Amino acid sequence: QVQLVESGGGSVQAGGSLKLSCAASGSTFSSCGMGWYRQAPGKAREFVSRISRRGTTDYADSVKGRFIISQDNDKTTLYLQMNSLKIEDTAAYYCAADLRQKCTDLFWGDYNYWGQGTQVTVSS
Repeated sequence: QVQLVESGGGSVQAGGSLKLSCAASGSTFSSCGMGWYRQAPGKAREFVSRISRRGTTDYADSVKGRFIISQDNDKTTLYLQMNSLKIEDTAAYYCAADLRQKCTDLFWGDYNYWGQGTQVTVSS
């Protein structure tokens, strides 16, 4: 059974940094793309960042220049380095992955697995 497990969340002061990790287990399939989303209380889940199977990266405007997405060489672990954190970055962060035997034609993938989320709280 495929599982995505996020870690690295916590509480930090504004201006600080955190690094999130997302480990995929139970899959022998290729990673066709992975990404990070977040959801603040009372708000809809929103896109944060994504990485294609070819390594192309993409960021929401709100985090561009502050967050860096990366993955390990075997594409089983996804990371999100978050710098210069702001109070408005407070949210539950979710990892998503497209793991399948044969990737579709979608450049960023078609996420079929989600993690349970890790909380990030930024205070003043």
